[in-house]
Amino acid sequence: MTQRRQPFVHPYIPNSVPQAKEEILAELNAESADEFYEDIPQDLRVVNELNLPEPLLSEHALRHHIDGLLAKNQSASELLVFRGAGCYHHFVPAVCDEVNRRSEFLTAYAGEPYDDHGRFQALFEYTSMMGELLNMDVVNVPTYDGFQAAATALRMAARITDRHQLVLCGTINPAKLSKIQDYCRPGLEVVLLPSDPIAGIPDLAQLESLVTDQTAAVYLENPGFLGIIEGRGPEFAALAHRHGALCVVAADPISLGVLTPPADYGADIVCGDIQPLGIHMQYGGGHAGYIATRDEERFVMEYPSRLFGIAPTAVEGEYGFGDVAYERTSFAVREQGREWVGTAAALWGITAGVYLALMGPSGMVELGETILSRTRYAMGQLEKTSGLRVRYREQPHFREFVVNVDATGSTVAEINDRLLERGIVGGHDLSASLPALGRSMLICVTEVHRQEDIDLLAHTLAEVL
Repeated sequence: MTQRRQPFVHPYIPNSVPQAKEEILAELNAESADEFYEDIPQDLRVVNELNLPEPLLSEHALRHHIDGLLAKNQSASELLVFRGAGCYHHFVPAVCDEVNRRSEFLTAYAGEPYDDHGRFQALFEYTSMMGELLNMDVVNVPTYDGFQAAATALRMAARITDRHQLVLCGTINPAKLSKIQDYCRPGLEVVLLPSDPIAGIPDLAQLESLVTDQTAAVYLENPGFLGIIEGRGPEFAALAHRHGALCVVAADPISLGVLTPPADYGADIVCGDIQPLGIHMQYGGGHAGYIATRDEERFVMEYPSRLFGIAPTAVEGEYGFGDVAYERTSFAVREQGREWVGTAAALWGITAGVYLALMGPSGMVELGETILSRTRYAMGQLEKTSGLRVRYREQPHFREFVVNVDATGSTVAEINDRLLERGIVGGHDLSASLPALGRSMLICVTEVHRQEDIDLLAHTLAEVL
């Protein structure tokens, strides 16, 4: 006698009950759910059951499974981390976690809530403080990450100038470059001006030959991917403006306590990632992108993302917070929008706002000076280690720098494996993505690294080599 297989009813999906399915099909006058997928060719459909494990039908079993997966990971609280390259281990004050875990903020979705328990004001305060840090008038509600913010800023420049060419200067994170290229095609031409392999910075004379009357934007990162601080911002901006192009600068907000805001040397659009501002590294999460401009209609009306402002209400002395120029967004005009606006990383904007309020101007200055000095100290210590060579040492650096290991006879991967055995996460391996640098790693130093931590890294490297 064969046992009849019972239909699977998902414990959390009411419509998985067979009777509910039958009622839905009857209401829609359909024989089966297959009719809903008639537009999809048969050769693209999966007709067999997926090779998945049996479902976990109890909360206890699910939690036990997830805890087992998480136990395989090691966090920055257990290891000494010297790896950055886009996601950074900075100190996160307890108040940042306390506020972003509040129920009125934790589900801070971009769409309209049924009730606003201070979320709009919190985001307005965040954008106001970012505007002060950047010396810009307008800052958006965060996009998904800094990669998208850069790509969107470039698309904004193309729409504003009605031009199709983008010139990207310097060494850019290969993953970020890939995102920009994908986001800007079709329709926009991306031209790369790499850094000079000797000096580590782009050649302005060569840039002059690339910029044309079809250039929409000259894009620069400061600090750059390799940690080098670019001191020629005014020259880049002036060159772009001479040809009728806009200057777009990607700036790390945590550096702006010590570095001049890009707006002060001619940037028209500034963008970046706010992950360093009180947000933990989270296995690829915890990122959000900002875009900032002057308060001019030609810029404001090209933002695809939401902008929050403040306005008086009918009650004297009372103010409300909400959307500015909502009609330009895809929420309002759907497919006619500049770009699609989906879920924003609003929770991280609120968190970064808490961080900025806590630090204040003097705190940001102290933080920046600390990172600058510890970066330079680390460069000096690692340079003393036999077989290591610090690249571009004559250039000023912020937080990151390149160390070449060719003379050691080992690969970066081999060195990092040996470091990890001793509880240290080594630098980001540049060997495959930037082969012109040889066997090199990108070392990251932040305010969480004490002098003894840096000394330990240097000592351990000497030991494993």
